Amino acid sequence: MIKIEVYDPALCCSTGVCGTDVDLKLVQFASDAKWLKEQGGRIERFNLAQQPAAFANNPLVRSALAAQGDDCLPLVIVNGVIVMQGVYPTREQMARLADVASAKSACCGGEAETTEKQKSSGCCQEESSGSSSCC
Repeated sequence: MIKIEVYDPALCCSTGVCGTDVDLKLVQFASDAKWLKEQGGRIERFNLAQQPAAFANNPLVRSALAAQGDDCLPLVIVNGVIVMQGVYPTREQMARLADVASAKSACCGGEAETTEKQKSSGCCQEESSGSSSCC
């Protein structure tokens, strides 16, 4: 079974969805992670502030942090391979990573255009024709 691990930066609580100044990206990601679990996907999150041992005990995470500092967070690892750094995956990206059916069928979150952040995340690739396609 496919296992997704997300190593979050230091957050105030397990999801980062608390307090008076909530980051909407964290709200969306928490919702998408819950959705993935409901679809049978396996995802686990680690919070640097609350679970530092998980970061210290994972050689991939230690190496990424040593090389890039906390700019690499969030760090997304699938079955022991780093697949994304510095950005949370969308619901559609998580569905592909976990090999579960997605709520949307369009590429990269249903967007017609591929953003630079999506390209850098490794989800979308530029083809030689100049158009974008998904993994």
